[in-house]
Amino acid sequence: MIQFTVYGEPVAQGRPRATNINGHIRMYDPKKSSDFKNYVRLVAADYRPDKLLEGPILVTVKVYKKIPKNFSKKKKAAAEAGQLRPTTKPDVDNYAKSIKDALKNVIWKDDSQVVDLHISKWYSETPRVEITIVPLEEQQQALSI
Repeated sequence: MIQFTVYGEPVAQGRPRATNINGHIRMYDPKKSSDFKNYVRLVAADYRPDKLLEGPILVTVKVYKKIPKNFSKKKKAAAEAGQLRPTTKPDVDNYAKSIKDALKNVIWKDDSQVVDLHISKWYSETPRVEITIVPLEEQQQALSI
């Protein structure tokens, strides 16, 4: 099992942008998305396995967004306790896409290996993303013991 935390405000995958260079259309990531992916890669590199994971993988992602400044003390306390959850954009799947793209060729070979994905959004005074990666062979071995 691999677990790590990426501190800072989480960034969801943005819509791809397009530019025209010498009559050719080129697609690219928005700067904010690209910078976040690079930051996730940098943090994940400290947890890189000796060999890239190859089999099916279970991934759990907990996204902690900053508590809005306009929340009352009561609302802030509820948010910090996990009783009040973010229902604002961006969607959880956009966060997942960003994380999966960043971990390709750092932790695993390809995004298609992720066969089980759990993602949730929370509020916290410490914005971050907590990531847990479990190779399913490892999980099945633990269950058979």
